[in-house]
Amino acid sequence: MSTRWLAACAAVLMVTVAPGAQAQTANWPSEAPPRPLPAREVKFPPYEIRTLSNGMQVVIVLHHEQPAVSMRLLVRAGGAYNPPGKPGVAALVASLLDQGTTTRTAEQIADRIDSIGGALGTGSGSDLSFVNAVVMKDSFGTAMDLLSDLVRNPSFRQDEIDRQKQQVMSGLTVSRTDPDYVANVLFDRLVYGFHPYGLPNSGTPESLATITRADLQAFHKSWFVPNNMILGIVGDVSSQEAFAAAERVFGKWARAELPATKLVEPPPPTRRVVVVDMPEAVQTEIRVGHLGIPRRHPDYVPMDLAIRILGGEGANRLHRVLRSERGLTYGAEADINAYKQSGDVLAETDTKTETTGEALKLVVEEFAKLQRERVGDRELGDAEAYLAGAFPLTIETPDAIATEVLNNVFYELPVEEIGTFSERVQSVRPDDIQRVARAHVYPDRLSVVLVGNARAFLSQLKAAGFGQVEVIPGEQLDLSSATLLRDPAPVPAK
Repeated sequence: MSTRWLAACAAVLMVTVAPGAQAQTANWPSEAPPRPLPAREVKFPPYEIRTLSNGMQVVIVLHHEQPAVSMRLLVRAGGAYNPPGKPGVAALVASLLDQGTTTRTAEQIADRIDSIGGALGTGSGSDLSFVNAVVMKDSFGTAMDLLSDLVRNPSFRQDEIDRQKQQVMSGLTVSRTDPDYVANVLFDRLVYGFHPYGLPNSGTPESLATITRADLQAFHKSWFVPNNMILGIVGDVSSQEAFAAAERVFGKWARAELPATKLVEPPPPTRRVVVVDMPEAVQTEIRVGHLGIPRRHPDYVPMDLAIRILGGEGANRLHRVLRSERGLTYGAEADINAYKQSGDVLAETDTKTETTGEALKLVVEEFAKLQRERVGDRELGDAEAYLAGAFPLTIETPDAIATEVLNNVFYELPVEEIGTFSERVQSVRPDDIQRVARAHVYPDRLSVVLVGNARAFLSQLKAAGFGQVEVIPGEQLDLSSATLLRDPAPVPAK
């Protein structure tokens, strides 16, 4: 006889013989789950920051627990600094850094890092480009030589450019049929408009076709200069060894004047509902949000906690309402994306076509509730406990420590704040959450993206209160167009 069956019988018996206990059993479980353990003390390792005579910032963090060294070089230029009309340049430059220099081929670079048992990576984001390397301590000098060669002397061989462009174009061709990808890139476009944050960092098929070797060389010459870089060295070296190595490989590199830049401002938050019609889709991708705050904003920590309560780890109202209570989705979440110049708040989920309107309405209601109602102590405490408790895991390895330190330097935040992160998180009170929600959450000005079988759910949107909707056929979506619609092909003259 199963234990579950016995438990069910016992519950029935209690209701039968003890009517007075019915209210208590209806609220089972009456006991709260155990509280999280106290956050352990975070001891951030010693660090030192110097600036070379050419303007390169060098950050050294001593970490002697492992005989390894992590090097991370950040360039203060990413997708936001692409030439006008050419998204994808920064990403291509970054992807080509380890594909050959004026002294080494791509194969020689790969063989060299493999021969010392290290790892090497390059890439870019919206605000920055980077080169990372992790090696054992006895290969530190070799890795620094290689790092310098990659960022100073990329060859940008035409055959490698063509290969990289073809790979990206192939990926974009596939992505254009993926509702999840379409929903994400369109949401960025709605929120940021024609600000570079609103365009895909990897570019578009149209922009990639116009990018030339000269574009890549010009981007590299303009932005890959020492006074626009931050070098982080974390690991089993002394400060003297680390600074001497940085001076040896980068000290004679002349500084240069940076280009003057003025980016367009993102548009103010405005309510807009855009549907991308993909008739073959069996579910609807839902993205809801608006313009947010930059990373350096003084309200970042309480705002981060507010959005975690909406849909993040430790709380997640969206998951509870959409999944646990209504069974409309397998998962729902919200996040705050904070960049150097701006940011956004994004809630995302997916649902069956026939429940699109219901799910969207519930997501919007949770935005309004976050702004309207004061958060409870326990709900905030759970979010704080998760965030503070997870933080020590982010600084356990040299590479992770380098990431935290360089992020603070890059966003011009005090490095000493890293060691007090948990305390600052746990000092946030419900009144702080209500204040930032009222200041930075806009339930009446949400950008909404729905990707799925439009014909099957448009009537639901009207019933749910979303009467004004733009519908775009999937094959006609064009992020570079003011109307989001691809211009029709010209009709040839007869």
